[in-house]
Amino acid sequence: MSMLEGAPWLLAHKSMLAVNKPFKVSIYGKDYVLWKDRQGNINALPNACPHMGAMLSAGWCSEREDKTSVVVCPFHALEFDGTGCTVLPGSKKKTLPQLEPLELIIEGDFIWSYGGKEPQQPIPNILNQLAAEYEFIGCTADTSVETDLLSLLLNMHDYNHQNGTHRSLFQIQEVNFEKFIDSGHHSHAYFSMPLALTDLKDKLKNPGLFLFPEVLTAHLENYFPSLVILHGEMSGGIFKQIHLFVPESPMQSRTYVMMFGLAKNPIFKLLKQKFLDLAKVVVAQDTEILGKIYPQTPQKIKLNNEVGMDWVRRNFENYPQVVQPNLSRN
Repeated sequence: MSMLEGAPWLLAHKSMLAVNKPFKVSIYGKDYVLWKDRQGNINALPNACPHMGAMLSAGWCSEREDKTSVVVCPFHALEFDGTGCTVLPGSKKKTLPQLEPLELIIEGDFIWSYGGKEPQQPIPNILNQLAAEYEFIGCTADTSVETDLLSLLLNMHDYNHQNGTHRSLFQIQEVNFEKFIDSGHHSHAYFSMPLALTDLKDKLKNPGLFLFPEVLTAHLENYFPSLVILHGEMSGGIFKQIHLFVPESPMQSRTYVMMFGLAKNPIFKLLKQKFLDLAKVVVAQDTEILGKIYPQTPQKIKLNNEVGMDWVRRNFENYPQVVQPNLSRN
């Protein structure tokens, strides 16, 4: 099963790493431990201690006088620096590297990696642009899903599932697809979704309904394969909801959400946590439905708005080659 080796993956935003606290990530079937020292340096090593295989992410970090830090194995307290070297008990001499660091590309607060593979695609600059223009709201819904990467991407680009999977959250009645712009590994999708009429009682049960107009308008900007940006606007401000994807193994994939915003009035600032809460529910609903799908079932029915899924399949099957765009439609 392809995991699109050579694509850039956003492993984390720096805010997800507490100072001197190990953070586990997985990519291409391998586990790594990340940690951030007090100076803001990010380190990444294979997660298995080379002594007896204990998970370094289950250990702790020890700070040095220069404010750098090492990760400490929870089994025998061996300390490993960012180069993978340690000092054995009874010796004051540092060993040669025992672990090969995972190469990271740090751009501002964004921690990217090619997972040790030869790069086949540049890192998209869109997140740097958003970070320069909008306030960072936070990250949420960091979830490992028991599914292959293709199934996860197809679900994210299935515009028809909004009034099924997410019906209870938003009271979406239908999806009116408007336009798809195909630019190879970059695309835009536009659609609108009328909501059911709700009264105060309904909104008190589901406070998220207070945030939305009678018709939701959606603009999704897609960067294959690693991220999807929901460009949203309401009376109180503008928000950018970014869904990230990472292939952990052939049948395990990770997703999480990062949000930026620009307030037009004080109310928007008060609702920042609510945006994160709603995104967390969306990911939970998508995760649940992915666990209730037979992925190998032959598709005998095709709906009108599956152009996003077609875009994913084409790019997935031909990766890393960019096939001549041919799916744009109004």
